[in-house]
Amino acid sequence: MGQKHKPANPAVVGVVDSPQARRLAVRLKGSEVDVLEWRADCLPGARAIPDSAIPWILTVRHPGEGGMGNLADPAREKLFMRLLPGATCVDVELRSFRVMRNVLEAARGVRVIASFHDFQKTPGAAALRELAGRAADSGADVFKVATRVSDPGDISRLLELFSVSSLPVAVMGMGPLGFSSRLLFAASGSVLNYGWLHRPNVPGQWPALELKAMLARR
Repeated sequence: MGQKHKPANPAVVGVVDSPQARRLAVRLKGSEVDVLEWRADCLPGARAIPDSAIPWILTVRHPGEGGMGNLADPAREKLFMRLLPGATCVDVELRSFRVMRNVLEAARGVRVIASFHDFQKTPGAAALRELAGRAADSGADVFKVATRVSDPGDISRLLELFSVSSLPVAVMGMGPLGFSSRLLFAASGSVLNYGWLHRPNVPGQWPALELKAMLARR
């Protein structure tokens, strides 16, 4: 199995994870970022996703994969259900597909991102291939991976995903080689490339507007 299409212009996602980022996001034009991500675990009191000409990814991150607020599964499901009407995509961790099955059922017609995050390391090649297979079997539309990259071997294993995944892949590096690897992954076909609007939420993350400008020049 292999990815058949590599996008000419990788999409840049601006992360909305604070009230300050929200204020910046609602003023953005579509030419400044391609997609916005609403991190509902960081903004649990919101009643709705703001109106915007830019499409929204809705994320309620699991605490074990970087989610804020230590939200239990019922609270996460409630946030998903409340905010789903404003979303174009939903991001659900592979580990959460079974427990969030009601959300996925309600999200029919909305694109689904199956995600995996490891802030300590990049898993081995076999483990990454297994995750890619699980994502494909889940019925998701995109497989997203964000891991800590500390050496060229980590980057090489992540690059292999572009040839072994049957789904479009979004790949992000975090940590010492995060900045450089994110540019490489975007150039290699990463369909979604995340950047911060207010402040970085992981090491190695570019400002979204700067990342958009850099990728436009490539």
